[in-house]
Amino acid sequence: MGDRRGHLELAVAALSALDPRLVVSPVYETAPLGGPAGQERFLNCVVRLETSLDAHELLALAHRLEEQAGRVRTVRNGPRTLDVDVLLLGDQPIDEPGLVVPHPRMYERGFVLAPLEDIDPSRVPEGWRERLRETDPASLDLRAVGRLASS
Repeated sequence: MGDRRGHLELAVAALSALDPRLVVSPVYETAPLGGPAGQERFLNCVVRLETSLDAHELLALAHRLEEQAGRVRTVRNGPRTLDVDVLLLGDQPIDEPGLVVPHPRMYERGFVLAPLEDIDPSRVPEGWRERLRETDPASLDLRAVGRLASS
């Protein structure tokens, strides 16, 4: 909602303070999946960075970035200004209340897999597009729309 690209720019700028060498994927415009009907399309990207923050500190930072962008959690999968998820932490799995890594639905979402593949193809399963074409074709309703100015 609102300045979609601007919200991404601010989040990426804040994350670059943790790692000035962070890598940012191209930005994809994607169809909303789940949630209420009639939502606008989303902008999505993936960022790879190195940090000394632990998983909970990184998640807390993600929530602060969402709050700074004016996010209000009202409807699951509903419209939002910014959604920052922790997808992976190296090869470290975490399964705790409030934090599951790898993100539990990342391999079902084209809006995660396409930008992740752009920055680290080894992290996406082979044949993911064909699988989603059969299981969730709406997840492939995405198109690259460029890069963020800060990347």
